[in-house]
Amino acid sequence: MDLDQLHTFLEIVRLKSFSKAAQTCFRTQPAISAQVRQLEQELNSNLFERLGTRIALTPAGKIFAEYAEQILDLRRRAQETIQELERVPRGELIIAANEATCIYVLPEVFSEYKKQFPNVQLHVDRSYGSRVLQAVQDNMADFGITQLPVDAKKCQVVKIHSDEIRVLVPRDHPLAAKRQIVAADLVPYQLLLPKTGTTRAKLNSWLEPVEEQLQVSMELDSTEMIKRFVMAGLGVSFLAGSHCREEVAAGKLATIALGPEPMIRRLALIYRKDKSLSRAALGFIQVILDQAGDNMRPLGLVGVGD
Repeated sequence: MDLDQLHTFLEIVRLKSFSKAAQTCFRTQPAISAQVRQLEQELNSNLFERLGTRIALTPAGKIFAEYAEQILDLRRRAQETIQELERVPRGELIIAANEATCIYVLPEVFSEYKKQFPNVQLHVDRSYGSRVLQAVQDNMADFGITQLPVDAKKCQVVKIHSDEIRVLVPRDHPLAAKRQIVAADLVPYQLLLPKTGTTRAKLNSWLEPVEEQLQVSMELDSTEMIKRFVMAGLGVSFLAGSHCREEVAAGKLATIALGPEPMIRRLALIYRKDKSLSRAALGFIQVILDQAGDNMRPLGLVGVGD
């Protein structure tokens, strides 16, 4: 039994004629009769009585006509609801990202998205490093925000943010006056290092020439803790420039570039290549691209290239 058979059956009921139903369904009368026979065989009951040149529904046909109308009505309602979903997107999007990214990079993106898509709920899954990628690959999150590079052949990757990792010190610290420092400059000072992640791996490489001489005081997994502890004079640390902009502007902290080359941190939006993107999801991608402007370059966006 299929929807086309139900439509044909109801046309016969409406027009009280096989020949007229054949015309409105753009089929031959034998084809129409064959569809009705298939229905009757499946239901194991006659649906029509032939009364000379006229036809009438049997008791079983009357019952079946009611259900057929309900089935086709549900189909129409489903189509209308889906079409309305495209006009006025609803539902939810789950974004996996670490807390610092949500606080310092995404607020304007979220704000603009809610203006354009007020009926879509945004849920943030607080994850770190490889867990962000795993959440996307396992389809537990629609999008992930993570630091490049990303080893994910099954994911689309869109660069969304560039930032510079800088040395973080109190405003009156001896290093604050420097424009650039090298790893050896930090040997005399207590260090507060990020506990894990891509940034920590990059710092380990940068600090390697003086690794044996370093004084690592603490390993912290919170951006806010790092800032507070540095302000309290507990040590020198490292942070993305965008994460401490307010404190630097207020004169509470100072940042210095790493040398001999700047350490650049790049964030990317990732999502599964095989995932069907709703209008709400496509809108989220577009809002991020619009908000970031020239700082964002697609690295495999659908429609742009793999």
